[in-house]
Amino acid sequence: MKIIDICRLAPVIPVLIVEDAAIAAPLARALVAGGLRALEVTLRTPAALDVIRAMVDAAPDAVVGAGTLLGPADIRAAKAAGAQFGVSPGATDRILDAAEDAGLPMLPGVATPSEALRGMERGLEVLKFFPAEQNGGADVLRAWASPLARLRFCPTGGVSVANAPDYLSLPNVVCVGGSWVAPKDAVAAGDWARVEALARAAAGLKG
Repeated sequence: MKIIDICRLAPVIPVLIVEDAAIAAPLARALVAGGLRALEVTLRTPAALDVIRAMVDAAPDAVVGAGTLLGPADIRAAKAAGAQFGVSPGATDRILDAAEDAGLPMLPGVATPSEALRGMERGLEVLKFFPAEQNGGADVLRAWASPLARLRFCPTGGVSVANAPDYLSLPNVVCVGGSWVAPKDAVAAGDWARVEALARAAAGLKG
């Protein structure tokens, strides 16, 4: 799938930091059952690659991606683990070249118009606006909509159920990334019904 198609699967891509691969399967199933099919597993824990493998196996309707990709080695490891797309906090040539070589659709992060233009020059049509709230939030993307009309964005960083509709109302926002759909206490307690309910509410968000 192209990254634009992945981003259009639902209005929210869960950003997941998972410490224990044993909970990967029920977590993925709960999110998918709630209507969120694109899942970003960040490579911020030692278990992350095993989590990706487990989610791919357990939830065939999910599109599992790897986040916090910081270089070519991360991209190769994520691809080998079965990741179907990648997300990075920035957009360096080394990261983008490695993703192209691996055949891994990428959602790289940008924070300025110059970085967005560089992404466009590389042929990218969707970029992660990161960290969204700290970089001016929805007002910045609203200002970019006309001069950067060919680009679409997935704002991530400080996005919540409260402000997500502000982003989703913008013509240049295709989805948002957020962690609120899998709160730590619910995951720790194995409260998959709560996770599914939060996912279902997120899947119904509109601008």
